[in-house]
Amino acid sequence: MSLSLLLALAAAIFLVALLYSSVGHAGASGYIAVMSLFALAPEEIKPIALALNILVASIGTWQFARAGHFDWSTFWPFAALSVPMAFVGGYVHVPVGVFEWVVGLVLLWSAGQFFFRPTSDDAASRPSLPVALAAGAGLGFLSGLVGVGGGIFLTPLLLLAGWARTKTASAVSAAFILANSVAGLAGNVTATRDFPPIAIALMVAAVVGGSIGSYLGSSRLAPAAIKKLLAVVLVIAGVKLLLA
Repeated sequence: MSLSLLLALAAAIFLVALLYSSVGHAGASGYIAVMSLFALAPEEIKPIALALNILVASIGTWQFARAGHFDWSTFWPFAALSVPMAFVGGYVHVPVGVFEWVVGLVLLWSAGQFFFRPTSDDAASRPSLPVALAAGAGLGFLSGLVGVGGGIFLTPLLLLAGWARTKTASAVSAAFILANSVAGLAGNVTATRDFPPIAIALMVAAVVGGSIGSYLGSSRLAPAAIKKLLAVVLVIAGVKLLLA
């Protein structure tokens, strides 16, 4: 890849990281879309996207936790079964076209809810433990099946079900993404024994964008603004799945 193309790709990764991290997401669906447009090989895209996810989700988890928004009691029931079920979803070989369409439409519907519903951020009530465990397992499996980050599903679920306030949902989703991405990258590197060297430059861009975005989301943006940004992220991810 020429230097000019690499710089253009890094700039795009920076923008994706900035936008997604502002709502507690890491940007995997955006990275995959951008790298596909720049014609990277599929075997390069997956480990790079996972590595960028880990970096941005780590920064987001730290920023939102430092600002006092992370809630362990909300996080762990969703995360407990998500990692092993993500492995299961990744190993299941079934046609995913129908799933991508269904998930894409669900994400677009969720985006519409954030665009048009009132933007109040009332106190939330956590779900029962069995419900949270089952939801986490389902989201982990779905993430592995369609190859997108679990946070893109978890955040709207937490908010639309009234299980978390806006910034708590962002903080919990960042940690959820981190756990699943670490597991996914470990499995990929174990299988391939390889890691694309081009990832280094893209990791720098993602760290800068993720640092700015997560700082804005955790400390500067109002909950109403975060919900509007989340709607934009959901639209991007939903359209990507529908056009895959």
